[in-house]
Amino acid sequence: MLQEFILFIEQYNIFGVAVGLLIATKVGELVKGMIDDLVTPLLLNPLLTKLKVKKLEDLSFRGILYGKVLATLIDFLITAFLIFLLVKYANIAVIKK
Repeated sequence: MLQEFILFIEQYNIFGVAVGLLIATKVGELVKGMIDDLVTPLLLNPLLTKLKVKKLEDLSFRGILYGKVLATLIDFLITAFLIFLLVKYANIAVIKK
C-alpha cells in the first residue's frame, strides 16, 4: 500500500500541484491586497465618495450587488495579468537554458 501511494505521488506529481496551489493562494492574496489597498484608494475613492459607499463591493442598484461583480472582475483581470507575466517569464527562462 505504501508503494502504491508513493507511485501515485510520483505519477501525478502531487508535490507540483501542492506548490502550484500555494503559489495561486498567495497570488490571490496579493491581488486582493492590491485592489483593497492600492487600486480602490487611488482610483476609485472619488467615485465611491460621490456614491456614498465605503467599499466597492457595497455598490448596488435595486438589490443587485453589481459592486461585488465589478470587484471580482478587477480581481480576475489583475490575477490573469500576473499569471500571464509569470508564464511569460517562465517561458523566457526555459528558452535561455
